[in-house]
Amino acid sequence: MKLALDGMGGDNAPKSVIEGAFLALEQIPNLEIQLYGQQEKLTPFLKTHERLTVVHCEEVVEGSDDPARAVRRKKDSSMARMLEAVTEGKADACLSAGNTGALMAGGLFKVGRIDGIARPALATTLPTLDGNGFLMLDLGANADARPEHLLQYAIMGDIYAKKVGGLQKPRVGLLNIGTEDKKGNDLTKATFDLLKEADLNFVGNVEARDLLNGVADVVVTDGFTGNMVLKSIEGTADAIFKMLKEAFMSSTKTKISAVLMKNDLRSLKDKMDYTEYGGAGLFGLQAPVIKAHGSSNAKAIFSAIRQANTMVEHTVVSTITETVRHLEND
Repeated sequence: MKLALDGMGGDNAPKSVIEGAFLALEQIPNLEIQLYGQQEKLTPFLKTHERLTVVHCEEVVEGSDDPARAVRRKKDSSMARMLEAVTEGKADACLSAGNTGALMAGGLFKVGRIDGIARPALATTLPTLDGNGFLMLDLGANADARPEHLLQYAIMGDIYAKKVGGLQKPRVGLLNIGTEDKKGNDLTKATFDLLKEADLNFVGNVEARDLLNGVADVVVTDGFTGNMVLKSIEGTADAIFKMLKEAFMSSTKTKISAVLMKNDLRSLKDKMDYTEYGGAGLFGLQAPVIKAHGSSNAKAIFSAIRQANTMVEHTVVSTITETVRHLEND
């Protein structure tokens, strides 16, 4: 698998990006990485590797850049050149921890949508208490959506859960304010009817409070709602661990308790660790485009690369393409 990697994207770039790339090269034998970025900034962290190619780029898409303008004007940026590599067939997939809006805009303009997919969706795997995780989409690619868009999100999520997760009949749920069939606004009510008629293992409406309990394997919603839920989960998890740390460090007795519970606390933290789950895939494009978390460390970059590699190996994009084509012909 040939991966185009934005070496300049993210809060900890290029150091963490390069460290994550070398972790992936060590553990994924069939992987070749094309690293895009400013040579002088990459060099201090680089070492030679037969499956790593460095491509110098003059420009960088900053987090503060306007997404559409950055894609149009910064043509020699690491992000733009990375996307072009996929478009030109030089790479099978691409990954960046940089500006989310610019990556989504660039993915649409350069890589292009799968025929029949109205709007791509941003999807990621979130942790559950049983450790299996669930796929949620859309997480912010589109603030507004129509029922037919959510149906397409469900179909793409179902394919991903089957191909990558190995599930025979993934449970697909619709995020709503209650579990009753007639709950919700016009969007969720109309979407419920579409999902009920679709060739999916639709388990009905699911509530946000049940997500981490593993109520469904795939959860669909509009991007506005999904992004708020994602950030609420991340913020709550961070707050809980900070409160636990303060509680265990408050006295000698609690410090001793922390030492005794060290392995249990580490296990709990690992369950909620986003770095284990990779990045967010922009589903609905003609090749895998992966967005890693902006604060990704080397471990998170490695997990995101592994996710891209898995999507290529399991032909997720071509399966979505064929499924949509068959649905249109029916």
